[in-house]
Amino acid sequence: MDVVTAAQARELALTLPEAFEQDHHGRPSFRVAGRIFATLWTERVMNVMAGEERIRAAAEERRDVCREIFWGARLSAVQVDLEHAVPELLEDLLEFAWRAKASARVLQRRDALTSGGG
Repeated sequence: MDVVTAAQARELALTLPEAFEQDHHGRPSFRVAGRIFATLWTERVMNVMAGEERIRAAAEERRDVCREIFWGARLSAVQVDLEHAVPELLEDLLEFAWRAKASARVLQRRDALTSGGG
């Protein structure tokens, strides 16, 4: 069984362009352009702000690993059980959340690099 450690989750988040870690009420948060795209809620749980559609899809497709998290009445994150997640799932969710929060400049630079244009 694959297990994603908190250190691996942190590394996956921080490999995204211009991502940085900052304290958020005593918990590590991962940000781009000053906006949170994930929090390491505990050593075993990461909350990823992947947008409503992706959150719902992950919770439906991987009920054993993912569940919806609400902030008040708003669906705000998918909670990922790191002990049962495969790295590819977490990487996909983090990339999706990062893209939703990154600035146009960061996205353009990333797209240029990945398409071989820079």
